[in-house]
Amino acid sequence: MSAAPAAREASGCVGYRAARPEDGRALRRLVHAAGTLEANTGYAYVLLADHFRATTLLAERGGAPVGFVAAYRPPTHPDAVFVWQVGVAPGARGLGVARGLLDALVAAPGCAGVRFLEATVAPSNEASRRLFESFARRRGAPVAWSDGYPEPLFDGPHEAERLIRIGPLAAGAESDL
Repeated sequence: MSAAPAAREASGCVGYRAARPEDGRALRRLVHAAGTLEANTGYAYVLLADHFRATTLLAERGGAPVGFVAAYRPPTHPDAVFVWQVGVAPGARGLGVARGLLDALVAAPGCAGVRFLEATVAPSNEASRRLFESFARRRGAPVAWSDGYPEPLFDGPHEAERLIRIGPLAAGAESDL
C-alpha cells in the first residue's frame, strides 16, 4: 500500500505499506529508537508483521523505516481497529508520520468496515492523547474516554491505561492531508 501523492508531500516523502515478517526487526528497532514505547520480543514483532499484516503498517522515507503502527481487529469488536503501538524515529518527528500512519491504517483494506478506532493511553502520555484526539477532530468523529486497564493488572510499576474510542468514523471521511 502506498500513500496518495498529497500524503507523501505532506509528510516529507514518506510512504506507507503493510508490514511483512521480514520487517519485524525494523519494528523492534523503531520501538527502541522512539524511546517511549514498551519493547516486546523480536518474535512478537515478526508475528505482528505476519499475522496482523493487514493492520500493521510501516512508514518509509528514502527506503528507510521511519515509523510504524501495530494494530489489530479485536474479535469481540469486529467494527473496530485497536492501535497497540505507534512509533516514529526521532529524526522523522514533525513530518506527520504518526498522523499519516493512522490515516493509512483506516484506509487500508484490512480496515474495511471499521467504524471505530480504539487505543489505550497512559495518563502521562500526552503525545499519544494529542495524536488520537487530532485524528478524531480531522475525521469529525466523537471521542469517548473510559477506564481501560488499571495498574494492578500489570506486572511491576505501570500506569493505568485509559481507553479511547473514536467514532463512529464517517464512511468516506477524508483527512485534511
